[in-house]
Amino acid sequence: MSDPAWVPRSCTLPTEERPLRVAEWDELFAEQLTAISRPGPLRLYLELTGEPGVAKRLQDLAEREGGCCSFFTFTITPGENLIGLDIAVDRQHAAVLDSLAARAAAGERP
Repeated sequence: MSDPAWVPRSCTLPTEERPLRVAEWDELFAEQLTAISRPGPLRLYLELTGEPGVAKRLQDLAEREGGCCSFFTFTITPGENLIGLDIAVDRQHAAVLDSLAARAAAGERP
Protein backbone atom coordinates (compact mmCIF):
# COMPACT_ATOMS: atom_id res chain seq x y z
CA MET A 1 0.00 0.00 0.00
CA SER A 2 2.98 2.32 0.30
CA ASP A 3 3.83 1.69 -3.36
CA PRO A 4 2.24 4.51 -5.38
CA ALA A 5 1.23 2.02 -8.10
CA TRP A 6 -1.75 0.82 -6.07
CA VAL A 7 -3.29 4.31 -5.81
CA PRO A 8 -6.05 4.70 -8.40
CA ARG A 9 -6.29 7.77 -10.59
CA SER A 10 -9.61 8.64 -8.96
CA CYS A 11 -7.83 9.42 -5.65
CA THR A 12 -7.75 13.17 -5.08
CA LEU A 13 -5.46 13.16 -2.03
CA PRO A 14 -2.32 15.16 -2.86
CA THR A 15 0.64 12.85 -3.49
CA GLU A 16 2.72 14.27 -0.63
CA GLU A 17 -0.09 13.51 1.87
CA ARG A 18 -0.52 9.85 0.86
CA PRO A 19 2.28 8.44 3.08
CA LEU A 20 0.75 10.25 6.06
CA ARG A 21 -2.66 8.72 5.39
CA VAL A 22 -1.15 5.25 5.04
CA ALA A 23 0.62 5.79 8.36
CA GLU A 24 -2.69 6.72 10.00
CA TRP A 25 -4.28 3.46 8.84
CA ASP A 26 -1.19 1.47 9.89
CA GLU A 27 -1.27 3.01 13.36
CA LEU A 28 -4.98 2.29 13.77
CA PHE A 29 -4.50 -1.31 12.64
CA ALA A 30 -1.50 -1.86 14.93
CA GLU A 31 -3.19 -0.36 17.98
CA GLN A 32 -6.86 -1.32 17.63
CA LEU A 33 -7.50 -4.07 15.06
CA THR A 34 -8.61 -7.39 16.54
CA ALA A 35 -10.12 -9.31 13.59
CA ILE A 36 -10.30 -9.29 9.80
CA SER A 37 -12.65 -11.08 7.43
CA ARG A 38 -13.49 -10.95 3.73
CA PRO A 39 -17.24 -11.51 3.31
CA GLY A 40 -16.72 -11.15 -0.45
CA PRO A 41 -14.13 -10.03 -2.99
CA LEU A 42 -15.40 -6.45 -2.83
CA ARG A 43 -15.85 -6.26 0.94
CA LEU A 44 -13.54 -6.18 3.92
CA TYR A 45 -14.79 -6.37 7.49
CA LEU A 46 -12.62 -5.26 10.40
CA GLU A 47 -13.23 -5.39 14.14
CA LEU A 48 -11.46 -2.85 16.31
CA THR A 49 -11.34 -2.40 20.05
CA GLY A 50 -14.10 -0.28 21.52
CA GLU A 51 -11.72 1.74 23.67
CA PRO A 52 -12.62 5.39 24.32
CA GLY A 53 -11.96 7.63 21.34
CA VAL A 54 -11.51 4.85 18.78
CA ALA A 55 -14.94 5.28 17.17
CA LYS A 56 -14.40 9.00 16.70
CA ARG A 57 -10.90 8.45 15.32
CA LEU A 58 -12.18 5.79 12.94
CA GLN A 59 -15.09 7.96 11.79
CA ASP A 60 -12.76 10.87 11.07
CA LEU A 61 -10.32 8.70 9.13
CA ALA A 62 -13.10 7.00 7.14
CA GLU A 63 -14.68 10.35 6.23
CA ARG A 64 -11.37 11.76 5.04
CA GLU A 65 -10.57 8.61 3.07
CA GLY A 66 -14.00 8.60 1.46
CA GLY A 67 -13.52 12.26 0.60
CA CYS A 68 -10.47 11.62 -1.56
CA CYS A 69 -11.31 8.08 -2.72
CA SER A 70 -15.04 8.18 -3.36
CA PHE A 71 -15.09 4.55 -4.50
CA PHE A 72 -14.88 3.44 -0.84
CA THR A 73 -18.04 2.88 1.18
CA PHE A 74 -17.38 2.76 4.91
CA THR A 75 -19.98 1.54 7.40
CA ILE A 76 -19.08 1.83 11.06
CA THR A 77 -21.03 -0.15 13.65
CA PRO A 78 -20.15 0.93 17.18
CA GLY A 79 -20.52 -1.62 19.94
CA GLU A 80 -19.81 -1.79 23.62
CA ASN A 81 -16.51 -3.67 23.34
CA LEU A 82 -15.85 -3.75 19.59
CA ILE A 83 -16.33 -1.45 16.63
CA GLY A 84 -17.14 -2.97 13.27
CA LEU A 85 -15.88 -1.40 10.06
CA ASP A 86 -17.29 -2.69 6.80
CA ILE A 87 -15.43 -1.43 3.73
CA ALA A 88 -16.83 -1.95 0.24
CA VAL A 89 -15.55 -1.01 -3.21
CA ASP A 90 -16.68 -1.48 -6.80
CA ARG A 91 -15.12 -4.16 -8.99
CA GLN A 92 -12.76 -1.65 -10.60
CA HIS A 93 -11.11 -0.98 -7.22
CA ALA A 94 -10.84 -4.54 -5.88
CA ALA A 95 -7.02 -4.37 -5.98
CA VAL A 96 -7.08 -1.30 -3.71
CA LEU A 97 -9.21 -3.21 -1.21
CA ASP A 98 -6.82 -6.17 -1.45
CA SER A 99 -3.93 -3.82 -0.61
CA LEU A 100 -5.81 -2.39 2.34
CA ALA A 101 -6.63 -5.91 3.59
CA ALA A 102 -2.97 -6.93 3.36
CA ARG A 103 -1.96 -3.80 5.22
CA ALA A 104 -4.53 -4.51 7.93
CA ALA A 105 -3.38 -8.13 8.27
CA ALA A 106 0.20 -6.98 8.72
CA GLY A 107 -0.78 -4.72 11.60
CA GLU A 108 -3.39 -6.90 13.30
CA ARG A 109 -2.97 -7.43 17.03
CA PRO A 110 -2.18 -11.01 18.07
